[in-house]
Amino acid sequence: MALSKQQQDKIKFYLISKIKQKLSDYNPETRSMPFHFRLLGKDRMALFSFIQSVNTTLGTSIFEKVGQLIAEPSAKHAKDRYDLEGYISSETVLKIDSIMRGLRSAARKPNKDSETKEVLAVSQKGKIGKKLKKRIDLLVVAKDKTENCFEIKTAKPNINEFAGIKKQLLDWIAMRGSVNPGIKIKTFVAIPYNPYEPQPYERWTLQGLFDLNEEVLVGKEFWDMLGGKNTYEDLLTVFEKTGVELRGEIEKKIKSIANGK
Repeated sequence: MALSKQQQDKIKFYLISKIKQKLSDYNPETRSMPFHFRLLGKDRMALFSFIQSVNTTLGTSIFEKVGQLIAEPSAKHAKDRYDLEGYISSETVLKIDSIMRGLRSAARKPNKDSETKEVLAVSQKGKIGKKLKKRIDLLVVAKDKTENCFEIKTAKPNINEFAGIKKQLLDWIAMRGSVNPGIKIKTFVAIPYNPYEPQPYERWTLQGLFDLNEEVLVGKEFWDMLGGKNTYEDLLTVFEKTGVELRGEIEKKIKSIANGK
């Protein structure tokens, strides 16, 4: 078992608290959908509305905190929603722009190690500019002091989102390098689950921009990196048990919404 009993209990407690808060606070923005109600029924629309709201919560906060709880025991430090502070020098701006233009035009192939070294090499050159602050979804500092920075995204980002993510990963490297050019840092885009399972994740939207083997983690790859082999399976079990425990309260809330209360 990858997740200890203590970790499972912590994750379950956290999930229960978040869902109960959602049940308490949730108030649908749209109360009148006459065509949808007549076609699909108020109860189904109420369920759909609540699920959409929970789905948003999963993507904006829950996965980050769960990642922290999983990584903590084996890491030197783990923090969700970490505010990174640093600088992006004028030389670094030019370097990142050159890398992005090369990738977009296919003039260069993605190579995470090379890109990291190139950015760190100029991270303190040129005009420093003002201090910046950027949010990292999950920071995990390994025992060897390597800083692993994760941008956790929804299951199906589009190509424009991925281009922005790629630049952001390079910006993080630049900002840490501006403070410590000898930093050991790895940056990743992490996708919590594979929406195409059991088929492989369709990574064509990432090709040309990302080093697929070094900076993209999907589903099991992500969770097992944080907690070790079989973490993904253990985590699914925790979510399932939590859902069973909360089922009665969720059904009660759905009926309340459907009845307009």
